[in-house]
Amino acid sequence: MKLTNPEKLILIMLTELYEKVGISGNSGIDPKFVQQAIYTDNTWAFEWKYSGIFDSSEPAPPEVNEVVNFLDMWSFIEEAYEALGTPEKADLEQKATPFGKNPRFTGFDGNNECEYLGIAGFLIRQLERFVEFKDRDLNSHMPSVAGYRRMYETFEPIRRTLLERRMSVDELAKVLNARRHRSGE
Repeated sequence: MKLTNPEKLILIMLTELYEKVGISGNSGIDPKFVQQAIYTDNTWAFEWKYSGIFDSSEPAPPEVNEVVNFLDMWSFIEEAYEALGTPEKADLEQKATPFGKNPRFTGFDGNNECEYLGIAGFLIRQLERFVEFKDRDLNSHMPSVAGYRRMYETFEPIRRTLLERRMSVDELAKVLNARRHRSGE
């Protein structure tokens, strides 16, 4: 949802009045959430949090969909890795050097991937999605999006098969190795 500057101002003023008057949460609208969404330019999140209010759903910005895909992928990677035994972890480390040793979602570059970093933080901390990442510093301090895109391209066909099972060592290695920079990019 895109808001004009006057709409943002009106909403901020209304949320401040809402708080000042002491209106309790009977309406289900959280004024702090509304303010955070506006201040961080994550107004797409209104439809996610308050889906019953809106008649039609505008598509979320493509970056939001990408971040959701990346977080979903990393959830599967980390869950599968944690379930591996010591021999399997050693096997993965060898098959996916240097990415196979304790693979973890490290976030996005705070200097060059600010929009992705902000979306991830909002999804995790405000919308309480992918809460397994909530206590992490999401600033990777290095570009990550291109590598995550390569990984997701490899992961997506595998994802469709993960209904009642975890990723295998070979699948993990394949996805983690896809992060590697390809020449010519």
